Amino acid sequence: MEQSKNFLLKKDADIKDVAPGTTRQILGYDKNIMLVKVEFEAGAVGDIHSHPHVQTSYIDSGKFEVTIDGKKQLLEKGDGFFVPSRKPHGLTCLEAGAVIDTFTPAREDFLFI
Repeated sequence: MEQSKNFLLKKDADIKDVAPGTTRQILGYDKNIMLVKVEFEAGAVGDIHSHPHVQTSYIDSGKFEVTIDGKKQLLEKGDGFFVPSRKPHGLTCLEAGAVIDTFTPAREDFLFI
């Protein structure tokens, strides 16, 4: 796996539609870590899923109902959450906003979608 450029400008970063009302922008990575901005329209859903990567996320804006391993929590700007490897998790966007996700190791699958 390669690595991203050292400096990634918003105007140059590729933004991909990944689900209805949801876009993803990769902001930096190498094989060990990846930073991703995901923007959601109100009502958009990040389906419950799991992956081998450890994930920690920051609510940059908006309001979300986040579910981790069956437990739900309302989160808003400034809040964060942590997802251990292979734990089922997902979210529903209640108020349009963005989540900043960090994964270790990097989500190679995101580079090919």
